Amino acid sequence: MPLLEVEDLRVSFPTPDGVVHAVRGVGFVLDRGRTLGVVGESGSGKSVATQTIVGLTQGARVSGHARFEGVDLLTMTPEQLRAIRGVKIGMVFQDPLSSLHPYYRVGWQIVEMLRAHTDMKKDAAHRRAVELLGMVGIPQPKRRAEEYPHQFSGGMRQRVMIAMALALNPALLIADEPTTALDVTVQAQIIELMKKVQAEFGTAIIMITHDLGVIADMADDVMIMYAGRVMEQVDRRNAYYRPHHPYTVGLLESLPEASREDERLLSIPGQPPSLIDPPSGCAFHPRCRFVMPRCRVDEPPLQRVGGDSVHHSACWLPGDLLGVSAETDADRARAALEAGGGTPESAEMSRPAEPTGTVRTGQTLDMGAAEEDNP
Repeated sequence: MPLLEVEDLRVSFPTPDGVVHAVRGVGFVLDRGRTLGVVGESGSGKSVATQTIVGLTQGARVSGHARFEGVDLLTMTPEQLRAIRGVKIGMVFQDPLSSLHPYYRVGWQIVEMLRAHTDMKKDAAHRRAVELLGMVGIPQPKRRAEEYPHQFSGGMRQRVMIAMALALNPALLIADEPTTALDVTVQAQIIELMKKVQAEFGTAIIMITHDLGVIADMADDVMIMYAGRVMEQVDRRNAYYRPHHPYTVGLLESLPEASREDERLLSIPGQPPSLIDPPSGCAFHPRCRFVMPRCRVDEPPLQRVGGDSVHHSACWLPGDLLGVSAETDADRARAALEAGGGTPESAEMSRPAEPTGTVRTGQTLDMGAAEEDNP
């Protein structure tokens, strides 16, 4: 049985301007000890989807299922969810400064969390808090436990949040852009810390990020989101070397490369759509250079591509058009033209070569052992 199984998750928010359809039919499966990377532009629904799973989107209209260890989290009462959050599901938020209370000492905040979920005595909880701070690499943890959040650097505050999230050895850790706004050295340290914890405790991780370098370093599977929907679901290797959806291809083409330092960075033209009134058909079609008439009318389902049981894409392009290369883009352009869309210039807008080189984190894409059999 999967640790977490999300099915047809839909989340909307009523506003004075209309209903914001933040998440539209998201589904995925996560097994124990695995890492799911969730990627997409701002406003794509990444954070809302995961926060809804643990009941942190108050006032939202929610439907669907989120079965954790066989029990649907979306049907639980707030009291039942409180017994799950922090104990079986830990969370690390994007901004640790706003997540930590400025009035209370760091050690006290960890102690409070421990005592809220266990019958641990105050002295024992304090010892555990100091132990946790040391485990995540904070020097002189006994002294630092008596300090306030503003006395910690950004990277150290994030370590505190990770310590709190891992205090009770949860089965699932949701990390919402934990390396954003940190320098590249600290980012690498945070990632290594999470990988170490996962290896030691078998923790499943949902890693939400804009950074494809982070995904290359630690994810097993990748879910690409756009306008509240899943555009592509794929294993890590194929996400970089055999993507299908034009949105995934656009994200990869926008990665900077050290070998092309004299050229302008490529970007996806246009802006993400309003989720109050999303486009008809495929939400990405106003920005897609391979758009076909059908894309403007019919919303493509998430379906298997490339003959791979774990590779799914929500795109009307033929399922065998995989990869990031000038040749594959030329094939995509021809398929679009044959269907009555696209432009003859589409094939000239691609960047030939597989995505390699320096990425936003300053790290090199490291696909691990999968690189060895790269064709």
